[in-house]
Amino acid sequence: MNSTLRLLAVPTLALGALALSGAPAVAADGHQTYQATLGQLNGSSAAGTVTLHVTGDQAHVVLNVSGLPTTFMDAPYPHVQHIHVGAKGQCPAPGADTNGDGVISTTEGAPAYGKIGTTLSTSGDTSPAAGLDLKVAGQGGAYTIDRSFPLNAETRAALQNGTAVVVVHGLDPATLSAAGQTAKSDLVPSLPLAATSPALCGALAVGQMNMPVGGADTGVAQTPQKNDAGVLALGGGLVLAAAAGGTYIVRRRGAADAA
Repeated sequence: MNSTLRLLAVPTLALGALALSGAPAVAADGHQTYQATLGQLNGSSAAGTVTLHVTGDQAHVVLNVSGLPTTFMDAPYPHVQHIHVGAKGQCPAPGADTNGDGVISTTEGAPAYGKIGTTLSTSGDTSPAAGLDLKVAGQGGAYTIDRSFPLNAETRAALQNGTAVVVVHGLDPATLSAAGQTAKSDLVPSLPLAATSPALCGALAVGQMNMPVGGADTGVAQTPQKNDAGVLALGGGLVLAAAAGGTYIVRRRGAADAA
C-alpha cells in the first residue's frame, strides 16, 4: 500500500470501528435526536410517540399521546410524564408487579426505568421537583407537548448511555383489578393507585430524523376544556380532590356516556 492509500485508510478504519462499537454518533453540528414509541402498561389503551432533539445542553421535545383516560370528576384528567434515568433503561415486564394486585405501580417499575431525571411539563419547571405538579401536567385523553428547555447533565448522560425512558402516568381505575381499584397510590396515599401508576412507557434511542431547531415554545396544544373540579397541585404534591366518600369517575376519550 503506498503512502497516499495508507493516509486514507487510517481515518476510514477509525470510522468503521466507531460504527461497530454501537456508540451513538453525534452529528457534526452537535445535534442529536432521540425517539421512542410509547407502549401500553397496566392494560391501558393509550398510545404515544416522543422525539427529543438535543443540542448541547438544550432540548426540544415533541410528545404526542392519545387514548388516555379523559376526565376525572368531570374535569380533564391530569397526566404527568417524565424522562426516567439511572436504572436499566427498560420498561417493566409484568413480573414487576411484586405485590400481586395486578398493577405495576410507579415504584415497582422503578428498577427498570429509574427515577425522574426530567419532567416533561407543559410549561415552566422541568426538574424532578415538578414531577407531580398538576399545574404543568398534560390534560385530558389526548394532547401534544411541544417545547424547548435546558436539559440537566444527569438526563443528558442517560440519553448518551441508553438508559433514558419516557413514562406517562395516569390510568382508568375501572380497568384495574378489584385489588388495584381499592389500592392507594404508592406516591400520594390520599389518591387511588390509578392516579399515579404508569400508562405508557418507551426507551429513548438514537433516531434517524432531524427535528428543526427552535420553533414555538408553546408548551402544550390541546382542546380547551372547562376545569372547575377539585384538581390541585399543593406543595409540589399530586392532589385529585374529591368530596369525602365520593366516587372516582374517569372516562376515556370518545367513550359513550351511559344512559
